[in-house]
Amino acid sequence: GVCGGIAAYKVAGWLRELVRDGAEVTVVMTAAAQRFVGPLTFAALSGRRVECAMFDADSGRAMEHIRLAREAELVLVAPATANSLARFAHGLADDLLAAILLATRAPVVLCPSMNSDMFVHPATQDNLARLAAFGYHLVTPASGELACGEEGPGRLPEWDPVREQLLSLLSPQDLQGRTVLVSAGPTREALDPARFLSNRSSGRMGYALARAARRRGASVRLVSGPTALPDPPGVSVTRVASAAEMAAAILQQAEGADVVAMAAAVADFRPGQPETHKVKKGAAALTLALERTVDILGELGRRPSPRPLLLGFAAESRDHLAEGRRKLKAKKLDCIAVNDIGGSGTGFEVDSNQVTLIDADGEHPLPHTSKDETAARIWDHLILRLVRRIV
Repeated sequence: GVCGGIAAYKVAGWLRELVRDGAEVTVVMTAAAQRFVGPLTFAALSGRRVECAMFDADSGRAMEHIRLAREAELVLVAPATANSLARFAHGLADDLLAAILLATRAPVVLCPSMNSDMFVHPATQDNLARLAAFGYHLVTPASGELACGEEGPGRLPEWDPVREQLLSLLSPQDLQGRTVLVSAGPTREALDPARFLSNRSSGRMGYALARAARRRGASVRLVSGPTALPDPPGVSVTRVASAAEMAAAILQQAEGADVVAMAAAVADFRPGQPETHKVKKGAAALTLALERTVDILGELGRRPSPRPLLLGFAAESRDHLAEGRRKLKAKKLDCIAVNDIGGSGTGFEVDSNQVTLIDADGEHPLPHTSKDETAARIWDHLILRLVRRIV
């Protein structure tokens, strides 16, 4: 649902992203919204008819608000203006969008957007409280420069946190009440003040696992090595650099966790004695003395029961299935996700992956798909193992 505010133009971009995600979107516009953005814009982006009128003789449908209310799996209203919030809060059904909100049984997400003084006004705050009591989901507006030139709360938020909320509402809540610990990204082992040993991990697979668990209701802790990725909404993030810092954070935060998913590419070796000053290039050769780092999963696997369900990752360039089976047994894991980093479109620095899950029941190959979809399929598998633990 699109209401009559200047932020209506931003919602066209949101619609494009929803369609890219595979959603089938019907846009309902208020009369005021059509003064800011034409229905043709939303029709072109959605590929569907835009609904604007409660009574449309040309459509041949007498109860359009009931049909749309029943078809919807979720109702998103953005921007939700002060006037629209007041109408929704008091049960008015004076246009198509308001009538749909009264009739729908689907989750409703409202994204308030207006001038700061209008937002903080007691009438608006009372209406928001009333709508929350109805069970509607309210997205907190962002703060910043508004269309009127003033600064303060009332801006339509960025798309990513809204997308996460929508996905959570549409996802099964089969991790509700569970605590999940995920590691992601590379580690950096200092050679000198200017250089370090690291690897090509981008952190995308671990972050996808954290987002997917959060969407399914889990309380998620993420321990991340150095990445350029933003913190996933609703996830507690601990930033580390070295393998030693990663080990300390994981071994501490694993207490009380139901699942530990070690997607981080942790260094196996580190310089025994990093140089105090930058090494100059005048020497003909340089010899590095390396020492082993802590085997984090091995340490967790040796802990007595009850311990978390342990998921490992193995990025291999050859014999990846055999190496996965070896690590599963050696580290006493519950499951390991193995991928061949020599394959096309898998492994590091790409948005897709193809893994095989190995556990006590055998090998479970997953299709080549996005890392977000891979993460969802991994959780499908792990949740079955969690259920078996309870039974």
